[in-house]
Amino acid sequence: MGAVAALITVQNNLTILATTGLVGAFGPTAIAGYGVGTRLEYLLVPLVFGLGAPLVALVGTNIGAGSRDRALRVAWIGAALGFVICEAIGLWAALFPRAWLSLFSEDADMIAAGSAYLRAVGPFYGFFGLGLALYFSSQGAGRLLWPLCAGLLRLVIAVTGAWLMLRWTGKLSPMFLTLGLGLAVYGLINAAAVKSGAWFTKPKRP
Repeated sequence: MGAVAALITVQNNLTILATTGLVGAFGPTAIAGYGVGTRLEYLLVPLVFGLGAPLVALVGTNIGAGSRDRALRVAWIGAALGFVICEAIGLWAALFPRAWLSLFSEDADMIAAGSAYLRAVGPFYGFFGLGLALYFSSQGAGRLLWPLCAGLLRLVIAVTGAWLMLRWTGKLSPMFLTLGLGLAVYGLINAAAVKSGAWFTKPKRP
């Protein structure tokens, strides 16, 4: 469980690392704006962890006790809270990006790049919170295959999509939209897996 959880963390960091390299085509101020924007995304992780830590214990305890329905109810309540909290932050950032970005610099080019990121990706933050909360719940259930797959697909969509948009449009905003799409896919795959009963499907034995 610890090894798979570590891989999922590496996936998140690789996504940011690879896309930062692509944003670098627009110069250092674009990297600065993107970096400041993603700082807000990173801050969502410890925020949702405040929900995730008890979710691990509550889901695991209820599954161990045979109370599957209660475990699922706990997971969905946590997922809903994660979605609402992160979506509220994302919408605020998309509507008022300068309020966050100006805490770090008043450079006009940095503000422009960071604003493009927050306006494109901020509205998808709720899906990130949804996926993170269900990831923690899946830890309690002892089922991390789907969160791992969701993180991998997010990585592929974000990096490949950003690279294609860079080649096709040469603009930042379309690149950032693919990052938002990756977050949406991440959250929805985790939700679909839990909804379909992946926690309680026994692996086939040879």
